[in-house]
Amino acid sequence: MKRYVIIGNGTAAVGCIEGIRSVDKTGDVTVISGEKHHVYSRPLISYYLEGKTDLERMKYRPEGFYEENGCRVLSGVRAAAIDSANKNVVLDNGGSVEYDALCVATGSRPFVPPFAGLDTVEKKFSFMTLDDALALESALAPDCRVLIVGAGLIGLKCAEGIFDRVGSVTVCDLADRVLSSILDAECASVVQEHLEEKGIRFLLGDSADRFEGNAAVMKSGERVEFDVLVLAVGVRANTELVKEAGGEVNRGVVVNESEQTSLDSVWAAGDCAEGFDASAGANRVLAILPNAYMQGRVAGINMAGGEAAFDNAIPMNSIGFFGLHIMTAGSYGGEMTEEREDGNVRRFFTDGDLLKGYILIGDTGRAGIYTSLIREKTPLSTVDFEFAKKYASNLIFSQEIRRKRFGGVV
Repeated sequence: MKRYVIIGNGTAAVGCIEGIRSVDKTGDVTVISGEKHHVYSRPLISYYLEGKTDLERMKYRPEGFYEENGCRVLSGVRAAAIDSANKNVVLDNGGSVEYDALCVATGSRPFVPPFAGLDTVEKKFSFMTLDDALALESALAPDCRVLIVGAGLIGLKCAEGIFDRVGSVTVCDLADRVLSSILDAECASVVQEHLEEKGIRFLLGDSADRFEGNAAVMKSGERVEFDVLVLAVGVRANTELVKEAGGEVNRGVVVNESEQTSLDSVWAAGDCAEGFDASAGANRVLAILPNAYMQGRVAGINMAGGEAAFDNAIPMNSIGFFGLHIMTAGSYGGEMTEEREDGNVRRFFTDGDLLKGYILIGDTGRAGIYTSLIREKTPLSTVDFEFAKKYASNLIFSQEIRRKRFGGVV
């Protein structure tokens, strides 16, 4: 009986389990889970604080998922090292687990800069895990002032999640705009204006230089008083296990289109892995939930002796703040064209005859049409792209293509 080991218990791990079981129904599967929770959807932690979901509905798979898939879960235990020569994972509790095929799905961790005086702050939190959200929740009060360092996805979702439970929220960032990793300056200003109208205060192009108890002294010299501090500066891929075992690592664990690492019988998936970005034509970490699942599933299939590849991954984001929806995908090089109507913004980035990326703000319906154009590298000369920029519809494809894709008479 083949022995499978998965380090991690998030979205990529679920994909890996389901990939393994699609090929091998009986092999031994062990999941090493540093967290003690049943697998849950991490993007929902802000909605939990907002009161829009609860711990039961946050589960990414039903309660009986592990049992139904014949998995042994080691909860509250972390992998300390990978002995790739002897195919063994050393655990932090002194134990070990042998494997025939291993998937590293260790995710990422918060990056906390070495702020002077950070140790003087009593109530400081990260915002990546359910435990982070539960700890932060215990510190919130109707009159407390919250300072969030970081105006990226994590920081802004935290701001939305806690806004109605506190007195005030201030968000600072060294970048000159919100969501600087996924939005250009003009689109970021649309989102920032929407958030400011709701009552969130921003200090952009500025950040904490040092902390003095419940006060942040900004690089600009401004002093910001707070009761609760949330650090959402960024994340770092958890690559150490693979690196220390001799595997190839850049910003993430380097994998091929089969999600296999440079180590024998070791695969990697999810936020810790660095794969090929089909829109940019280069390797990068694509730390988003759909890619994590697909990477995990492809890894699991190959671990079990099947054949699968994930060669059309692209960066994608779908997020909303106080009713304003945003979707982005691909890369933003090449020529940009824009459509604006009724408060909706649609930006498309093309290179020659290919769509390389898009930013949608407001109406994001049927954005999968645009995503498929990027993934499949569909020549724009074969579709009605001028119509597509205004309306996402299957009508952009020729009748022949619609017949091949969807069947029947169209």
